[in-house]
Amino acid sequence: MIWICATCAVETADLTAAPDSCAVCTDDRQWVPETGQKWTTIDELGSAGTRIEVIDVEPELWGLKADPGVGIGQQTMVVRTPEGVVLFDCLGYLDDATVSFVRTLGPTIAVAASHPHMYGVQTEWARALGDVPILVADRDREWVRRSDPLVTFYDQQHEITAGLTLHRVGGHFSGQAVLEWSTGNEGRGVLFAGDAIFPNPDRKSVSFLRSYPNRIPLSGNVVQRIADQVEALHFDRLYNNFGAVVPRRAQAVVRFSADRHAAWTRGDFDHLT
Repeated sequence: MIWICATCAVETADLTAAPDSCAVCTDDRQWVPETGQKWTTIDELGSAGTRIEVIDVEPELWGLKADPGVGIGQQTMVVRTPEGVVLFDCLGYLDDATVSFVRTLGPTIAVAASHPHMYGVQTEWARALGDVPILVADRDREWVRRSDPLVTFYDQQHEITAGLTLHRVGGHFSGQAVLEWSTGNEGRGVLFAGDAIFPNPDRKSVSFLRSYPNRIPLSGNVVQRIADQVEALHFDRLYNNFGAVVPRRAQAVVRFSADRHAAWTRGDFDHLT
């Protein structure tokens, strides 16, 4: 039986009984409910009426969102290139209708995740879409709860296909990755940032944290390192793993926000507090 953590929706290995705890949620970046660890399955979620909404995001880009939300509630990004389709940050649930929809877009060439909180049921997706590679940053190898021959580890970066490249930036997790879609947005480029860089409600600034639910910060040095890394990439628009967006001038927004974060953590504005 493949179990799914009810809190983070990351799949387990094939087990006769559910584990006592979820290693992803007992880490200080996540959380275990006060009522204790709970598990579910794809069949159980389906029987409860879970469905997946397909969202037209922009040309050649779709979002997949579970309703009601499953686990952390991410939005899977489905990118279509001339060579095929890539899924980024797979949901912790899938159904036949959504798999059929993705197949209409063309052959899937890979699934990938920004970090362990977003692994979802990535193995189920990879198998349902033709036994495609599951791309995982080597630095996060220890967090893969379900070993499978489809899992392929990469180091600093991995070009999936022309115009679509994974880059390890670290921060939230050591293996935290972003996906650069350099040919998207009419050639101006798109960055799928996961939790590494998080758009704020004003869509003109972003945040950087080690833990979002527990509000654990990153140092200014780490944030500046992330900003330096993505500054070398080609993008004008940025999405996080929930569909929030910085619609334009995203590179400048990241730099401004990183400088502001570093200044506050350095103590430059302590006199205002």
